[in-house]
Amino acid sequence: MRRYGKHTDEDDIRQRPNRKGTRPRTHIRPAHQDAAEGMVLTVDRGRLTCLVGDRTVLAMKARELGRKAAVVGDRVALVGDLSGKKDSLARIVRIEDRTSVLRRTADDDDPFERVVVANADQLAIVTALADPEPRPRLIDRCLVAAFDAGLTPLLVMTKSDLAPPDKLLELYGHLEIPYVVTSREELKTGDAARVVQDHLDGKITAFVGHSGVGKTTLVNALVPEDLRRTTGHVNAVTGRGRHTTTSALALPLTGGGGTSRSSEAESGGGWVIDTPGVRSFGLAHIDPSRVILAFPDLEPGTVNCPRACSHDEPDCALDEWVAEGHADPARLYSLRRLLSTRERKEGD
Repeated sequence: MRRYGKHTDEDDIRQRPNRKGTRPRTHIRPAHQDAAEGMVLTVDRGRLTCLVGDRTVLAMKARELGRKAAVVGDRVALVGDLSGKKDSLARIVRIEDRTSVLRRTADDDDPFERVVVANADQLAIVTALADPEPRPRLIDRCLVAAFDAGLTPLLVMTKSDLAPPDKLLELYGHLEIPYVVTSREELKTGDAARVVQDHLDGKITAFVGHSGVGKTTLVNALVPEDLRRTTGHVNAVTGRGRHTTTSALALPLTGGGGTSRSSEAESGGGWVIDTPGVRSFGLAHIDPSRVILAFPDLEPGTVNCPRACSHDEPDCALDEWVAEGHADPARLYSLRRLLSTRERKEGD
């Protein structure tokens, strides 16, 4: 081995070539003006299934998007192999601006928010009236998330043949939330789907609810037969459902009786997004001051509230606003119940 002394002739030292080359890197990225438009239908381990025109295309996210992730409902721009054939792979190069974003956290002390769906118009909160028992605190939390995201809530109550909906209607009637009541028999005959579909036509609706409430069963009644998902059952011992839906999936409404995703996409009849059953719905990302926006009859009364008012304290101006007859006292009660929901667990 050749050894060099303290004073070496630099010309005599061999240097390794620069493996990265000598050409400076550019920060200019292609604009992809001719990229095709698509909608993300589902995400599975880094692969995204997108609807491009009348076909589904498997794609991956481009490196230049960095940590920005696409979710179900996103409108995206794609390049590459858009044939949709087996083993083909396109590339998502741009995520378009979102009109709405539904978020949740794992728990109230979890600082990391997760985007559930993007660009939805409304949130269908599905709850069983029995088997399993309804969980009003979870419903409250979903309502807060819907109001914060700017989504119209829809309360869907299933299994009315096992218990009446009176108690839940008494709790949520003052919020003036649209609702639908269905039974197991109506799900089998298709009558439930027809009633629910009146609220879904022309909209993108995300379905949420804990396992076993019949969420996926209802979704299956609304979509073409070849796109239906596996359903589970409620455990007789724990009273909880089994997770059969493991990822969010956007599906077209059956509408005029079509049997394929492409035919329904062209009809513009609406979309439903089936999401996995949830057992918690953290609200750490929610700013409580935004919840008041869902109560336009109460919002003007907050003008005289003290700074940083929680709307549930002795000096809150809303008490006087309601006492003067500007709003129904039940509406103020509903607001405070939703605000306090952020401070407690679903099972409380």
